[in-house]
This record gives sequence, C-alpha cells and structure tokens, in this order.
Amino acid sequence: MLQYLDFEKPVAELENKIAEFRQMVKDGGGINISDEIAKLSGKVEKQLRMLYAKLTPWQKVLVARHAQRPQALQYFDALLTEFTPLAGDRLGYDDQAIIGGMGRLEGRPVIVIGTQRGYDTESRLKHNFGMPKPEGYRKAQRLVELAGRFKMPILTFVDTSGAWPGIDAEARGQAEAIAQTVAYFLRAPVPTIATIIGEGGSGGAVALAATNSVMMLEHAIYSVIAPEGAASILWRDPKQASVAAEALKLTAPDLLKLKLIDRVIEEPVGGAQRRPEEAIKSVGAALHEELERLTRLEPGVLLSQRRDKFLSMGHAH
Repeated sequence: MLQYLDFEKPVAELENKIAEFRQMVKDGGGINISDEIAKLSGKVEKQLRMLYAKLTPWQKVLVARHAQRPQALQYFDALLTEFTPLAGDRLGYDDQAIIGGMGRLEGRPVIVIGTQRGYDTESRLKHNFGMPKPEGYRKAQRLVELAGRFKMPILTFVDTSGAWPGIDAEARGQAEAIAQTVAYFLRAPVPTIATIIGEGGSGGAVALAATNSVMMLEHAIYSVIAPEGAASILWRDPKQASVAAEALKLTAPDLLKLKLIDRVIEEPVGGAQRRPEEAIKSVGAALHEELERLTRLEPGVLLSQRRDKFLSMGHAH
C-alpha cells in the first residue's frame, strides 16, 4: 500500500474513496459506478500534477526520502542482465550499505555501484540505513579499479543521507576512505555516470558521484549537508529545516542551473514511488544516451573533461 506524505492528504482522500467504490463493485449488488470511479481517478491525476508542479524544497526532501522510492537493487534487477554481485573490500570487511557488481546494460558490460537503504526494519539494519562505512567505500574503490582494468563503464546509483558517523567508522578511517574513493573515480580511465535516485547527502554521496556525468531524478536532492543539520548549526533549531532546504539549493533545477549536475530525469506524476517501473525505465533510457556519448571518447579526454568539470565548480562564469 502506498504511503502518503502530509501534503498528499487531498490525494489520499480521493484514492481511499476510489478503493471504497471498487470494494463495493467487488462485493456485488449490481451497482455500476465505473463512471464515478473514472471521474475520481481523473481528479487524482489532476491533483497530483498540481501538487508536484509546485513542490517546495522541503517537500522535495520528503519525496526524495520516501520509503517506497525504487532503490539501487531494483535498478540493478530491472536494467541489467547477467548481473553478478561482488562483495568485500579485500581487507576483511563487507559493507552492505554499498552494493555492486558487474552486468550488462542493453548488452554492454558495465560495473555498477549503489547505496542501498532497505525497505523494512530487517533490510535497513542489514544495509545500515544506506550509510556506508569505510569498508563500503573501499569496496567501491576495488570495483572502480576492476572497471579500469577491463575497460568497463561505471554506473553509480546514489541514495544516502551520508556516510556512517559512528566511532567504529572513524576508527577505521572514514574520511580517508571517502577521499580515496573520490580520487579513484577521478582517475578512472573509463566512462563514469552517477545518478542521484533519492537523497544525495554530504561527502558520503560525493564519493560516488565524482563522475563524467551526474544525473538526478526530478524530485531527488543533493546537498553538502541535510537541512536538519544545517538548521541545527545555523539557528540551533532543527525545526528550521524547511528554511535551510530553501537556502541550500538542493533541488535538481537549482543544481542544474549552478552546473553542479548535468541532467535532470523526469519522474512519473506523483514521484518515482508511485510508478517505480516507469521511473526506472526513464533512468535506463538516460543511461543509454549518456553511455552512447561517453564511450566515443578516448580515456585521456574522459579524464581531462572530468577534471576540468570539477575544477570549474564554484567559479564565476
């Protein structure tokens, strides 16, 4: 059953009414209310279009964090054939917050790396709520190195509130692992594409997005800090998160305008959580187009374009 966000209450009421009518039809009684159901369905579509056309930055944060948005494993399952998962950092650990492996995207061999949050208590604990530890980033480094050795493009799927801030992670070199992962991506001699599919939070997200092309779903967010964290620092009040979200310019249109991302992928009406298959298909089409463009470039050109892209960020144009 779809979970509704607070601002979707008008839609929830309409869809609950539709569900009641359909149950009445199912129970029998010779009642024909198909016209009424069609009318209400049209209202739902109209209401969703109106709501999602004028989302505030804070509402986009809520959509990006929606528990039912498709996650990395769903993208792997839907877009790849012959997928083979690869685990471990070869130093004694395996972090399930970062998953990856090799497979084929429309017949083309690729390496995929993604952050996985989980959907219920059990899977969220298994994947550490999508917050990687150093061993997760070292696993990513291993996969980047493997991609370079076998000349396979790298696709990353980013959805994390940030790297795990625990003492155990710090003790094992969290900051160094993130920095090294960025360096591995910047040096990769193959096409690299990152897609922000939900929340792109802090250095934990940047580590997997130092790529030739950074794409972002329409209602995803990408920021140096969570709005709650920024509000706590600036105003010492996490309740100011909505104000911080506005100031952080974390939405896809803002980031495209600032040239911090390269492409925005349109989502289905009502967000990717409402029609996951449609959203995944759109991402697959965008990945195909980007790969067609990037695979024509020589390794030296890929490296120089990537370097110039990140060095130019923050400069006045």
